[in-house]
Amino acid sequence: MNYQQSIESLTADNLKVLYGKALASAKTNDDQQALSYYTQALSQIESIDDSTQDIDQLRYNILLNICDLYIRQFNITLANVYINKALPIATKLQQPDKIATCLNRRGKIKGFNGDYDDALLDHNKSVEIKLKLDKKEGLPVSYSYFDIANVYKAQGKYDQAVFMYEKSLKIQLSALDQNHPSVADTYNNIGIIYDHQGKYDEAVSMFEKSLKIQLSILGDNRPSIATTYNNIGNTYRNQGKYNDAVCMHEKSLKIQLPLLGNNHLSVGNTYDYLGNVYDDQGKYDDAVSMYDKSLKIKLSALGNNHPSIADTFNKMGAVSYNQGKYDDAVCMFEKTLKIQLSILGDNHTGTANTYNNIGLAYHNQGKYDNAVCMYDKSLEINLSVLGDDHPIVANTYNNMGLVCHNQAKYDDAIKMYEKSLKIRLSALGQQHPSVADIYNNIGNVYYVEGKYDDAICMYEKSVQIKLSALGDHHPLLADTYNNMGVVYHHQGKLDDSICMHQKSLKIKLSTLNDNHPSIAETYSNIGNVLDHQGKYDDAICMLEKSLKIQLLALGDNHPTITGTYNSIGNVYKNQGKYDDAVCMFEKSLKIKLSALGDNHPSIAEIYEGIAAVCSHQSKYDKAISFYKRAITILINGHLQNHPDLAKIYDGIATCHDKQNQHDEATAMRQRANDIRRHLQLINTINQTSTKASNQSQAAVENKVTTADEISEESSNQQTQSYQISNPSDNPNHKNDYSHTQESHDQGQYLLFFNSFYLHQQVIVDNSLKEKHYFTAYTQALKQGSCKNKVIRAMYIGPQCVGKSSIMRVFTQQRLINLHYPTQIANQSDKMVHLKVYKIEDRTTHHLGQIWDNNVFEIVQLEYENQMSNQQMLTSRQELTHGLLSKNDAHQIGAIQSTTANQDNTSTTLTSSGTPIISPDDNNLFLQQCRDLFQHYYPSWLNKTVDDSQYAKIWDFGGHSVYHVTHQPFISANSIYILVFNIRQNIHDQVLTRDGRQLNITYLQSMQEWLTSIIGGNANHDKMTATIDNDQAQYSLPLVILVASHGDYMTSQQQGMDRFIQFERELRTTMPRYKSNIYSSRIIFNCNPKDNSHITASEREQCSLRLHQIIKSFIQSMPFMCTPIPIRWYIMATILHIPIDHSENQLISSYINRIRAKYVHKIMTVQQIQALAKDLALYEGDDELIAMLSYLHDLGEIIFCRKADVFGIVVTDVDWLLRIFRAIIQLHDCSSGSLEIQFLYEEVSVSGKISTAYIDYVLAPFQLDDKTKKSIIHLMETYDIICAITNDSDQDQCYYFVPYLLRPDVKPLDLSQYHVSQILYIGYEHNDIPYIPDGIYYCLLSSCLKEWNNTDVKLYYQCALYYLKHDHHYIIIKKSKSHIAVQYCYQRSHQSNIAQFVRDRVKNSIFVKQPQQLIKSKLSCIVDERMPKFRGAVCQYYVQCCDCRELINLRNKVESQKNWIHCQKCGKLFESPSINDWITDKQQLPQGINNQFEAKLTLHENITDGKQYNQKKSNIDANNQVDPAKYFYDVASKIHNDWKKLVNKLDHNINTYEIEANYSCVYDRAYNALDKWKQSNHATVDRLIQVLHLIRRLDIADAITNSNDE
Repeated sequence: MNYQQSIESLTADNLKVLYGKALASAKTNDDQQALSYYTQALSQIESIDDSTQDIDQLRYNILLNICDLYIRQFNITLANVYINKALPIATKLQQPDKIATCLNRRGKIKGFNGDYDDALLDHNKSVEIKLKLDKKEGLPVSYSYFDIANVYKAQGKYDQAVFMYEKSLKIQLSALDQNHPSVADTYNNIGIIYDHQGKYDEAVSMFEKSLKIQLSILGDNRPSIATTYNNIGNTYRNQGKYNDAVCMHEKSLKIQLPLLGNNHLSVGNTYDYLGNVYDDQGKYDDAVSMYDKSLKIKLSALGNNHPSIADTFNKMGAVSYNQGKYDDAVCMFEKTLKIQLSILGDNHTGTANTYNNIGLAYHNQGKYDNAVCMYDKSLEINLSVLGDDHPIVANTYNNMGLVCHNQAKYDDAIKMYEKSLKIRLSALGQQHPSVADIYNNIGNVYYVEGKYDDAICMYEKSVQIKLSALGDHHPLLADTYNNMGVVYHHQGKLDDSICMHQKSLKIKLSTLNDNHPSIAETYSNIGNVLDHQGKYDDAICMLEKSLKIQLLALGDNHPTITGTYNSIGNVYKNQGKYDDAVCMFEKSLKIKLSALGDNHPSIAEIYEGIAAVCSHQSKYDKAISFYKRAITILINGHLQNHPDLAKIYDGIATCHDKQNQHDEATAMRQRANDIRRHLQLINTINQTSTKASNQSQAAVENKVTTADEISEESSNQQTQSYQISNPSDNPNHKNDYSHTQESHDQGQYLLFFNSFYLHQQVIVDNSLKEKHYFTAYTQALKQGSCKNKVIRAMYIGPQCVGKSSIMRVFTQQRLINLHYPTQIANQSDKMVHLKVYKIEDRTTHHLGQIWDNNVFEIVQLEYENQMSNQQMLTSRQELTHGLLSKNDAHQIGAIQSTTANQDNTSTTLTSSGTPIISPDDNNLFLQQCRDLFQHYYPSWLNKTVDDSQYAKIWDFGGHSVYHVTHQPFISANSIYILVFNIRQNIHDQVLTRDGRQLNITYLQSMQEWLTSIIGGNANHDKMTATIDNDQAQYSLPLVILVASHGDYMTSQQQGMDRFIQFERELRTTMPRYKSNIYSSRIIFNCNPKDNSHITASEREQCSLRLHQIIKSFIQSMPFMCTPIPIRWYIMATILHIPIDHSENQLISSYINRIRAKYVHKIMTVQQIQALAKDLALYEGDDELIAMLSYLHDLGEIIFCRKADVFGIVVTDVDWLLRIFRAIIQLHDCSSGSLEIQFLYEEVSVSGKISTAYIDYVLAPFQLDDKTKKSIIHLMETYDIICAITNDSDQDQCYYFVPYLLRPDVKPLDLSQYHVSQILYIGYEHNDIPYIPDGIYYCLLSSCLKEWNNTDVKLYYQCALYYLKHDHHYIIIKKSKSHIAVQYCYQRSHQSNIAQFVRDRVKNSIFVKQPQQLIKSKLSCIVDERMPKFRGAVCQYYVQCCDCRELINLRNKVESQKNWIHCQKCGKLFESPSINDWITDKQQLPQGINNQFEAKLTLHENITDGKQYNQKKSNIDANNQVDPAKYFYDVASKIHNDWKKLVNKLDHNINTYEIEANYSCVYDRAYNALDKWKQSNHATVDRLIQVLHLIRRLDIADAITNSNDE
């Protein structure tokens, strides 16, 4: 044995020892020690040059064991890293069983991450290999079946899971002893599936089989047996077998206590299980005892200030609440509150939840009085306020009206109120307060019927009377203000609602006792409005005030208290605290069931509320069950056409949609629409009937009636838990209808009239209403607008930081075992995952429906304005009067005919720059409008104005690395949520999905994102926002900083310290961005395996905190105050791509036909213009461009004005992202022809892509040549790719894509070249703190265009350009936040040749000044792509030889050639860079000096790589100064004002064409000026005049001064 063999033998022996120690440590669950031994062994293996098969075998075992260790610790990312290392070794060993094992492990890992399809793929591959090894289905195959079943179980595919478990079990039973532990495990898992399926008996059977095996082989004293007992106990509880459940949990406890001790958290969990059962049984004392024991364990294990402790206090409070021990409940809730305030603060949703629970406890301390007592109280109030002079019969009618109202017999209620009104008008006059009371009560009925305009009309009548009779400070006036506030709330007029309630509260507080129920009523209603506004903590505060008063004044069982319970429940629902919300609704239900019976309509309302919560919790079957209970009550109560019923059917439809049962959903929505149509018809009949009756009565009695004044068209909407003031009278008197009944003859006349009128008038009124709406629609198209209500919020950040997880939690979705990082693009064909949610309550919505609502709001306003016009009302009265004539039928037919043909009366509108519309043009306009109107109108009949605001949430998938592609999707009018992994150090390198490190740190990645977002926007707007009572000013665009992976922090303080450190690094490295960034200090737990109650609560609290921050900013952003024309919403609807099947179902066939005819994935602006004109939506080019920019801001389209002559529009953003991804994201080409493999390899090593490569990767998209050309042009416009010409292959075009170069490409070798010193180009740190990769790559592309040749060579963040006419190379490198440039040329050993080459290169450098070209290019690109920093001065820098900092050349010592003063370290040093790059002409060799002078003249106008020689002298033939003399100065300074200048100089110059042909602002401006000069009207005076007009006095003055000289 030689020395080398001896060493290898010793190493192998040592490895075996380490491996043995590792196995021993792992066996004792000492994972850290095992990992240490494994790591040492791997390090020694890596030191072996030529490993043997035995060594490879050992390496494989170690890697597999480390993988298993990390799986056990749920560190899935590292487990994935090690299994991916083990698999190649197994392949190298050519041992199929090991390959199958690796595939099995990888499948498990993918399953943990929610990547179920890929997991099944790996498991099935593993099965295939195992079956080839063993034709029989042996145990290895059984275990794979078991793993496949686990995946199916996680997917919810329970039948398939059971099938696979049974296959596994069959093999196990034949190959193993029937009492083997593996068999027990399989029985246990089948039992869990049955429990999920509700097959409880089968589940118990499986658990018992598992238990029997475990008892026979393990004995009766193992923790796993205790777990099985708990499983059985939980199933018994689900069955309602509470005693059996308790027995099982006690058995579990009996095993755990001796084995684990009294203070183990597993024991605490079992106590919790017992407490849950006792709570279900109503054994509240026993439940509290169990929770006490659990609390004691948690306190000893976790300390006394942990959220889990607060959770236990909360549960104990809930038990006391169920017991009716409300004081004890409050005590528990206050303990919970104390902990939460110390941990979560006083503005956290958890704290709000506890306040709500306190409210529940206070609420149930009241007592319920019967209905007679309630009316006695009402009567007492009316008597004390109004006196005892009111007619008693009128009072009784009023009270009967209240009874009918409460029974939802609204027609009867109106009849009773009108009888009472008639008496009071006759006896007391029109201005008596009791008359106002009746108006108020009639308004209340209209309110619950959804006739909000009619209700306001009644309330205003009441207010007018009360102000006149009682003054402006009376409680009855406060009641009506209160009611108006409630109606305004339901109309979405939230500010008006708050105003009314505050008026009411002010009066009541000054006139009533502090504990008066009426004050509680107003507090409650204010709370409801705050809830709608999303101010949940404030809402809870108000509702608690209301509850406290009601409990003191009314007792603990009063019906009024149920309204407050419902309101608190609604707040909890909106906060996402669904369990608490259900608890509130159930309390309300208990009171109402005891007081009103089980068939009262208000019971249906509570069931509906519980169903809505279940729907939010994704418990759709349970939700449908509660909805059906509500339906049964309403139908049994003869309310089959109640507006609530329509809403219930809508709720069921939503549940069916979520379950992908779209046919059932459509049927439910049809039922809802049928009810609404019926209600609309009934409304119209009631209105016309009332009007006819009143007209008849006026004719008989010759008196003015009020019924005519109160009938207006309205829509129906569900009522909610609001407290309405109802002035009422004594109900104990019998109703006597005889003294107010109409005469027999009058009644007969009315019956005859109604039989004719109601049959005919409905058709006429509906047609007339449609005509008015159509007129309103056409008017709105010209002038209608409403405030913007949607903004985009984008989740951004580096790879693998948990963006998708946070978005899922935020949008209330289930957090699955997510893809290791965001894997949107890899898991589906979607590149952007988005949700649209209402910021008031975080409910999700379809964007198309939001735009439809906006269209309705604008038209409705125009419609209401028209109906208030006296001429319109007079016309309608004349039409109605005509129906009573002898020619009724003829006139109705004429009206219908007119309606069918629409109104042809021409409407002429004028506006600046718009010609008057002629009658013929107007007819065409009406014809264009009609079809779109018919699309919208049917939904308007039952719609109300929605003033909510919405956020469109983007999860930007698949482009976190390729920052160069961000620009098309970035907008200043968006909010950005920047996510970082708090587990990683900010200076660590970014980890990829497979555990590889990128050559970019997390800090650099954040700098890339922030610079793309902030620097890439010209918006300098600021806004003021208030968060946590802290008002501050922020710059736009706004970025919110959020952290992930909080589950890796050992304590809350550790997480906060790391967050603060991260903030500090960002402030230091990017001081310019401070005002754009809001640090939320929110840290999300993204561990998908941890779905405990505490973690779920923490996630919800983080989500609500983030929601409140986003909401505060949205409500403060100027973008949300922008008025948006109705035309934009309609165009948005047409261009909108539905995100799912359910949204697409909501779109009319007419809209789909328009899309099919006009809309393509990529369109020109001219095509959009033609579409707008055809639909009567075009108002000029400027507005069209503004509309496209608005939709671009929302992420609905991509609008690139620079592309094409007029611009390009991409309507399918996701489609464009997929194309970008296909072109720029390289994957290993594992199959295909050698040519295709060569194409992939060529791209990654050269940084260039060919047309052949593009054709190959775009083949799946099936693009035609025109579309493909447009895509390429779009990418060139955004500098994503850059076309270059191949001199050797004219047929093959190449594109420059430097960012695709692999980091491991061989570095630049300059050993054979003479290399200059480095000159740095860049900006001061306070001006531009970071030059992003996107700018650097654009600079490389721009230089490539300037020096067009294919000899450019790419290296990682380095490019080498060969200037063949100058015989030298230029090197451009990215050096942190600056650009480093060098030149080099080939060395020569012959001194005379070396001197000649040196002189030639020196001449080229000093004459052509390539550094100036690069500097100018960089400056132009920064101005163009980073407009936020436009005007920052690009400068030269050299490196200090001592401190190595970069020093601006402005610090050059004037008296000392090449000497620099370093301001960092204070030293003087001689810089060789200055000598190489910047020198005087005296330094040039003899004979080259003259050449230098000549070329300096020739190149005096070199900027941005373009050479503009003066074609004429400065004085023309007419002795006028040639304006071209100043073109260089103007083009250099004009920046983005160049278009204003050119349009003023000559509007015929096509600026779009110039934009398309030139990428740099300087080039665009100079070429435009050159075109102007060719018009023969160009003079210096005209140039100066226009510069003054566009307010560029700086340039104008410079030209004037130069001209004077």
